[in-house]
Amino acid sequence: MSTTRTTRRRGRVLAPVAVLSVAFLAACTSNAPAEEEDTGAEAAPVAVSDNDEAGETVVIGFSAPAADHGWMGAITSAAQKEAENYEDVELRVAEGTNDVNVQISQIEGFINDGVDAIVLLPFDGGALTDVATKAMEAGIPVINVDREFSSPFASRATVLGDNYGMGVSAGTYICERLGDNPDAVVAEIAGIDSLPLTQDRSQGFADALDDCGLDVDNRVAADFTVQGGEQAAANLLQAAPQIDAIWNHDDDQGVGVLAAIENAGRDEFFLVGGAGSANMMREIQDDASVVEATVIYPSTQAADGIKLARLVAHEKSLSDLASSGVPRTVQLFAPVVTADNVDQYIDSAFES
Repeated sequence: MSTTRTTRRRGRVLAPVAVLSVAFLAACTSNAPAEEEDTGAEAAPVAVSDNDEAGETVVIGFSAPAADHGWMGAITSAAQKEAENYEDVELRVAEGTNDVNVQISQIEGFINDGVDAIVLLPFDGGALTDVATKAMEAGIPVINVDREFSSPFASRATVLGDNYGMGVSAGTYICERLGDNPDAVVAEIAGIDSLPLTQDRSQGFADALDDCGLDVDNRVAADFTVQGGEQAAANLLQAAPQIDAIWNHDDDQGVGVLAAIENAGRDEFFLVGGAGSANMMREIQDDASVVEATVIYPSTQAADGIKLARLVAHEKSLSDLASSGVPRTVQLFAPVVTADNVDQYIDSAFES
């Protein structure tokens, strides 16, 4: 990598950019207007761009935690698959790790190698902030995925799921089903309570329920594992003899939750999942299952990070935006999957 190129990129990385949240990451094309043929009819606006055409090869370093459950495994595989779509992207994937110090050393290795961009889903956003900032100061744009750094100077752009929105979506669905019954008993099986993402999900859920006069009557916390989900659900079912609805934050732990429900022989309630696994979507398709819905927490966040990293390295813009450059923040939508729309989502869902 030449000194000239590094210097030019450093100026680009550190320039201030306005913060923008969008519901979905649009296709990565530029804002160049299409040439319209005069047909006598009013044509719909069309975004036309050469952004997907191959350019100078860019080397992108990718690091994420260990794929110790379905969602995290899907994060890494989706990132790799996205990179394969571009002949001008060389993706260097670090081995997944839950050791903060190992992940820090991986990023330092990318810095020493002089990669063109880094896509990083940190095991701990706060702990990886300093090394991400070091990369940015070296002129290497960092795309932060899912778990935010503690400083805005540590990344060029951030791709996030909507944890608060997940809770709102789950609570809104339950309100639609039970809002006319003020005595309905609602239960919640959370993830790891110490994590901000769990706190955000619970707050969104409580706020949505409050809007229709309901609240959380019984709440337990698990740990995003099958075993933890089964134990937490067993405790919940023992403590609550009557339940009308349950929201489970995470579909990976939901495998254990369903095992506990089957063992208890309970079916008087319906269950809403979280994250959007294929397992839960198949349950939705099964009329005999207690699972009625799941809320998507996209496992495509790192794939979106790859697309953004490529655009930033090529100094290109995002499609359909009037503004130049890539947004600082992209927050993805948290839709509810039900029997009515499950066919739209199941083919791209991850396996728990």
